[in-house]
Amino acid sequence: MALDKTTVARIAYLARIEVPEEQLDALTGELAKILEWIDQLKEVDTENVEPMRKVMEIPVHWRTDEVTDGGRREDILKNAPETHDGYFVVPKVVE
Repeated sequence: MALDKTTVARIAYLARIEVPEEQLDALTGELAKILEWIDQLKEVDTENVEPMRKVMEIPVHWRTDEVTDGGRREDILKNAPETHDGYFVVPKVVE
């Protein structure tokens, strides 16, 4: 892909990056090299390569999904300023 200063300035504008005019030539060269590298990647044969989900095969140990109360009712109720029969007591809010 051929890049010129106008295209690079437009890319910088769309990316909301302020690039001074004197740096556009250097940035144009850098972006051109990056695009050349990407074109090189197109030459790699990946026909028989399975998509990689992770680097190493790590077995997944699933726990059973059980609904519980957490087993810490007393610890939680200790934080309440007032409790009654195992529940929080809150002020009545009725208008």
